[in-house]
Amino acid sequence: MKTLSLLRAVVAALALAGLTAAAAELKTGDPAPDFKLQGSDGKTYKLADFKGKKAVVIAWFPKAFTGGCTAECKAMRADGAAIRKFDVAYFTASVDPVDGEKGNAAFAKSLDLDFPILSDPKKDTAKALGVLNEKGMSSRWTYYIGKDGKILHVDKAVKPATHAMDIAAKLKELGVAEKK
Repeated sequence: MKTLSLLRAVVAALALAGLTAAAAELKTGDPAPDFKLQGSDGKTYKLADFKGKKAVVIAWFPKAFTGGCTAECKAMRADGAAIRKFDVAYFTASVDPVDGEKGNAAFAKSLDLDFPILSDPKKDTAKALGVLNEKGMSSRWTYYIGKDGKILHVDKAVKPATHAMDIAAKLKELGVAEKK
């Protein structure tokens, strides 16, 4: 009986440690962790490729082919011109795989998206950002990263239906340069 209680205590402690590690989210002013993620367009994207060149927006969503994520991606396609006015690289991202029937490439194709969805199936980038939740999916948070590689803002109150317009408004508020 004592062994079972001790085992439960150890399992609980390990679970708590895992949740604590996942909750170590980054905030404004922190350097964004570099990433190397495959996009739904077949290209590989690294944060380092944009450093010193342009700001980066990554809109994380929980799961491809679900209602809120579909609405968010459709809104970003429909109103993407508002984002493209700025000197910014923008993506959506999830911990779904790229390939497969329920992968991000199939999801992007089904919605005829004109921007890439980044895939983080190993969850390394999601963990490093602190966006990975206790369900093992990413939270619906959007990260704004400056040219200097530092986090400018983290939006934790994303509204899927208006997300593109909200991103454009936040880019303007943050002083991200418009394209010339």
